[in-house]
Amino acid sequence: MDKPMIAVEIVYALADKQKLLSLAVHQGTSVRQAALRSGMDNYFPGLDLATSPLGIFGKAVPKPEERTLVEGERVEIYRPLIADPKEVRKQRAAKAAQNKAGEAGESAI
Repeated sequence: MDKPMIAVEIVYALADKQKLLSLAVHQGTSVRQAALRSGMDNYFPGLDLATSPLGIFGKAVPKPEERTLVEGERVEIYRPLIADPKEVRKQRAAKAAQNKAGEAGESAI
């Protein structure tokens, strides 16, 4: 007997283009399997569904090959990080401190 089907959504977005697909998959389908079956890479050439980070409703899924989906969940395909967020925050804080020190020096004149 076949496993029952469940409805899920798959979403991917760039700054200027986004796509949301509704997909019917067999109960027990993993997050990664659903992403691969979505065909989202047809809409976004260069998207590697086999290795892209994945999440469900804004929460990253550490092992998308093992996590199975339930009815109504939305799988999110994440873009790889271009810069480490911690490093970007450090650089922003250093620049703000430098600007503040410069303003303090100007006001002393």
